[in-house]
Amino acid sequence: MNAPVRPDTAMVLAAGLGTRMDHLTKDRPKPLVEVAGTPLLEFCLNQIENAGLSKAVINVHYKADLIRVFLIDRDADKASRLDIIVSDECEQLLDTGGGVRKALPLLGAEPFYVVNSDVMWRDGVRNSFDLLADRCCADTMDALLLLAPATMAVGYHGQGDFLMEPDGLLARRREREQAPFIFSGVQILHPRLLVDCPNGPFSLNLVWSRAIERGRLYGVRREGVWFHVGSPDAVKAAELWLPG
Repeated sequence: MNAPVRPDTAMVLAAGLGTRMDHLTKDRPKPLVEVAGTPLLEFCLNQIENAGLSKAVINVHYKADLIRVFLIDRDADKASRLDIIVSDECEQLLDTGGGVRKALPLLGAEPFYVVNSDVMWRDGVRNSFDLLADRCCADTMDALLLLAPATMAVGYHGQGDFLMEPDGLLARRREREQAPFIFSGVQILHPRLLVDCPNGPFSLNLVWSRAIERGRLYGVRREGVWFHVGSPDAVKAAELWLPG
């Protein structure tokens, strides 16, 4: 049996424009929008630290200076043991895939976590990072996505993303169909999936499609409650569940 993958590094996607947040992002980037008094980025970094990871790479673009100040203040207040490195995209926004591709020299040659900064969650029995690591096999998987049941996601109103086989192998839903699972914003990626991608903007959906074609995109169902926090209404919905 193959040993599980145990990444110690996470990439945090924090460079988006946050346009769907409307007035909430007029004076701040989306990762600094607060939910129940906690900035989204603070929640994300706390989860990474609590999982025992040692390094986080954070990409920045919109109002990047405010994120840098936040990170400096956070380190001064908490004496964080997490090594945080900023990947600067101020000159060009690279989308999710391009941002990770640019950061590969900072992330290393081993599989790593990628975490969206506009999601929050309450874990079940196991934390989300361990849940992924326990299932991940680098020999057979190029990416392993943490999935939430579409009917149980707070703040999500779409048609779902993926169909999942009993062994976790993923397929996309067809047009006009609904799928039972949605990507919940946390995944493990192997860098080999990105090394031959061109520099410049592209979505992680591109590399997921490549992995699907090779039969190497897998998923695992998350435990607990998941919140998609991508709009003012979604912020309000999450605050009904989360303590202030």
